[in-house]
Amino acid sequence: MSELKVSALDDSTLNPILAPMNALGHEHILFCNDSATGLKAIIAVHNTVLGPALGGTRMWHYQNEQEALTDVLRLSRGMTYKNAISQLNLGGGKAVIIGDSKSMKSEALFRRFGRFVNTLAGSYITAEDVGISPEDMVHVSKETKHVVGLPGKSGDPSPITALGVYVGMKAAAKYQFGSDSLAGKKIAVQGIGHVGGYLVDFLVKEGAHVTITDLNQQALQAIQNIHGVDVVAPDAIYDVDMDIYAPCALGATVNDQTLAKLKCSVIAGAANNQLQDEKKHGLQLMEKGIVYAPDFAINAGGVINCFSEVEGLSLEWSKQKAQEIYSTIASILTRANQEQIPSYQVANKLAEERILSKGSLNI
Repeated sequence: MSELKVSALDDSTLNPILAPMNALGHEHILFCNDSATGLKAIIAVHNTVLGPALGGTRMWHYQNEQEALTDVLRLSRGMTYKNAISQLNLGGGKAVIIGDSKSMKSEALFRRFGRFVNTLAGSYITAEDVGISPEDMVHVSKETKHVVGLPGKSGDPSPITALGVYVGMKAAAKYQFGSDSLAGKKIAVQGIGHVGGYLVDFLVKEGAHVTITDLNQQALQAIQNIHGVDVVAPDAIYDVDMDIYAPCALGATVNDQTLAKLKCSVIAGAANNQLQDEKKHGLQLMEKGIVYAPDFAINAGGVINCFSEVEGLSLEWSKQKAQEIYSTIASILTRANQEQIPSYQVANKLAEERILSKGSLNI
C-alpha cells in the first residue's frame, strides 16, 4: 500500500476538502453536526503562530456545504492576516453555521455549537459575525469560555469596526484626493447592517453625500428617515456616480461585472474578501487607478474590540487602537506606490512578515 506523505501534499491527490485546506495553509477544520438541534457548522482554524485563532461565527443560508466550506476557509485565512497586520497576538479562525438566521436560531442550537467550540480547547475563540448577535453568544458561553463579544463586556464590535473603516477611508481619500476630508464626497455604501449603519452615521456627520442600498427594506427606510440619504436598489449601486465605494455586505462584489460599471476612485469598506479574485481584480484596480484599502486591514476594528475583551482592556483602548488603521492604510498605499504593486499584495506582505518573524506560515 502506498503512503501519502503529509509534508508533500499534491492537490491533485486530495479530495475537495483537503485540497483547498492544503492550498490555503489551514491547520485544521472541524465539521459539526447535531440532528437534535439542526446544527450544521464548520469551524476552520487557519494559523495559531501568533496566538489562539480568533474569529467570529457567521450564520448564513448557504446553497450547499461546499459553498460554506469555501467561505469559512477564505474568512479564516483573512482573520490570520487581519490579526497579524493589526499587531495583535492572535491567530486566525472562523466559523459558519449553515441555516437561516431569521428562523433557525435557538438556545439549544447555540449551546450545542458552544460544545463543539469547547472541544478545540482554546485554539479557537469565537464571537459574533453576520447573522449572529451578542445575545446568541451568551448561549454559546454557557458551554465554553472561549467566546468574546458578550453583553456587558466588549459587546457588539460593530461600532469599533465602523470607526476603523471610517478612518481608513479618510486615509485612502488623503492618498487619492490630497485631503482626508470626506465633506462633499459622493460615497455609496452597500449594506447598512450593523457596521454599515454606524459608518453612515460618521459619513453624514462629516458632510458626505451618501447613497445606500440593502436587501432589508425596513433598515433602508430607517436610515433614510434619520439622515435623508439617497436609496437605490441593490443592483443599481454599481451604477451610482460616486467618489468612494464602500462594500459593507458580503464579499466578492468587486468582480468582472462590477468593475465594468463602478465609477469610483476609492474602494474602502467593511466587507471581507471584497475582491472576487484577489490577484486578477487587485491588479485591475491598480491599472484603473482605483485606490483599494485592503479589506482585512481596514475592517480590523471588530477583532480589535474582541481582543480587548480577551486581554481585559478598556473600550477607550479599542477606540485608540482602531484609530491606528488610518496610518496602516496610509502606509500600505504608500508602499504599494513605491513598489508598483497592488495594495492587497502589500497588506499580505506586512501580515506575513509579522507571522514569519514569530514562526512559520504555509502560504
